[in-house]
Amino acid sequence: MAVDTPAKIAILGAGPVGLETALYARFLGYEVEVFERRQIAAQVLRAGHVRLFSPFADCCSPLGRAAIAAQEPGFVFPADDQYLTARQWAQQYLIPLAGTDLLSDCLRTGRAVVAVGRRDLLKSELPGDEDRDESPLRILTEDDAGREFTAEADIVIDATGVRGQPNWLGPGGMPALGERRLRERIVYDLPDVLEADRADYAGRHTLLIGAGHSAATTVIGLAQLAAEVPGTRVTWITRHDRSGGPVASMPDDPLPERARLTGEANRLAHRADGPVVHWPETTVEAVEAAGDPAAGGFHVTLSGSHAGQHRFDRIVAHVGYRPDLSLFRELQADLSWASELVAGLSASDGEPLSDQLRHPEPNFYILGSKSFGRRLGFEFLTALQQIRALFALIGDRADLDLYRGAKNLPK
Repeated sequence: MAVDTPAKIAILGAGPVGLETALYARFLGYEVEVFERRQIAAQVLRAGHVRLFSPFADCCSPLGRAAIAAQEPGFVFPADDQYLTARQWAQQYLIPLAGTDLLSDCLRTGRAVVAVGRRDLLKSELPGDEDRDESPLRILTEDDAGREFTAEADIVIDATGVRGQPNWLGPGGMPALGERRLRERIVYDLPDVLEADRADYAGRHTLLIGAGHSAATTVIGLAQLAAEVPGTRVTWITRHDRSGGPVASMPDDPLPERARLTGEANRLAHRADGPVVHWPETTVEAVEAAGDPAAGGFHVTLSGSHAGQHRFDRIVAHVGYRPDLSLFRELQADLSWASELVAGLSASDGEPLSDQLRHPEPNFYILGSKSFGRRLGFEFLTALQQIRALFALIGDRADLDLYRGAKNLPK
């Protein structure tokens, strides 16, 4: 059913997808409120040193550029073909976007979303019934001081992403023995091993876990650090033994930066004389602290091809992320039982993207990497496609397209 302006839309998360979603809604005249538990683009800034796979032209929207240019005539955008770091992306696009008149007054930072539900209905009531939308959606939030607030909205869009919820590093995706107790000492984010976090890794022995592009980024950085600081070592463990290397390569990868990263990391794993030792078919069974906690250090029990207990100075676990499903536990969301992605996105019958984004819960939607659940490879341009399709659905106008004419965004 169409939801006309001036309805109220609550957006959860003020990262790239949340900001672009809010901007699209404001251009259409909706009342918008965005709730963010940290600061604007917090997860982007946490990986600030990492170079993006896509050029700037694929990391912005026509609406975003127009809003910034209107706010600050003469604003100099990065070149379309420039590859930014995550920090540059935040500073040169996302934060200026958040500061525009269209968005600045609707952002609520330092407000963590605790739960979303219906004011007058339980999850079990009126299953799959469109009449559920007669009860407003209610959002419970908490600020940094622990004070709680409620807000209501006609539509809720969850764009909180997955980066804040790393997977466990033990067998089967469960915690390794001792991991929960040592969670704060294990690094799950991308460390800046060459600059901000250099002292934590220089001259030390790091256990690196994972076979994705985050692991590739970290192992390349640690190898460079080892060339500068003697004694820096990396033991890289992965669950599988791929002939081409730990990181799966994509034939004819459309993102040259990703292909370069993959190739370089795999070459490091194959070198017999370098600072990186790769142990395939190996998993972590248990971790325990070794020595003075202030100095770090772990005893790690491994299983598989290199079973036994080993000592490491640092543990970096790039084991993927999972969506936080607790936020909408009281809503009738439809997710894949295998990957926790929005169930409609796995449809193979060619239905429109707008229909794929639907849930049994009226006027509740999940966008961005969270819509992909535990699947990897979500790209910013995909988010823009989702936003365009979603508002065509909300407005019940199949031809609604505020991105019309954008050269980098497929129909």
